[in-house]
Amino acid sequence: MRLSYRTVAGCGAGEYEEKKSRFIGAAAPASSESEAMEFVASVRKKRADASHNVYAYLCGGSGLQKKYSDDGEPRGTAGVPVLDVIEKGGLTDVVIVVTRYFGGTLLGAAGLIRSYGKAATLAVAAAGAVTKSLARLVTFVFEYPMYNILRNELEKGGYEIAGTVYAADVELTVVAPYNEIGALCGRVGELTAGAVLIEEKGDVYIDT
Repeated sequence: MRLSYRTVAGCGAGEYEEKKSRFIGAAAPASSESEAMEFVASVRKKRADASHNVYAYLCGGSGLQKKYSDDGEPRGTAGVPVLDVIEKGGLTDVVIVVTRYFGGTLLGAAGLIRSYGKAATLAVAAAGAVTKSLARLVTFVFEYPMYNILRNELEKGGYEIAGTVYAADVELTVVAPYNEIGALCGRVGELTAGAVLIEEKGDVYIDT
């Protein structure tokens, strides 16, 4: 699994106009090729009256997947500059669609490259970039008298408490960055004098 990666925080859109041609960029997170194409399909449906719906995506995970489409524009003038925005921004797990409404004036190759790249850049800026880091869910099971002490310690350390179960004992599930798991478990063990059951659960990605 990737220890960290950079992507967009959410969906975002930006618009650019060149000689009366409107370029509308839309960016979204996409963890797989299927998610990316679902977003492309949704934009195409929403803007079916457009001259072109150009797209590019790059997804990481177990294997890098990337693709772009010029959607009828001259080869290399549309999808390539959109993909270039993704790659030069160090982004992955992202899809960008740039819609063009033709304004009646030909822009030439340089004008198209500039316009598609600009709209893609505005979309990414609107979506916001974020770094995702790998973390692990860790559950601590302990007796009730230790609850306030441990909760205060965890909150003081800035750890996110993902869940609490009140049963025969208390179960606190914490989101712990990978590089802090050992130190965190050691600290909890010290505070409880070893009277704690520690279970490492699944992995998640957190914003850092």
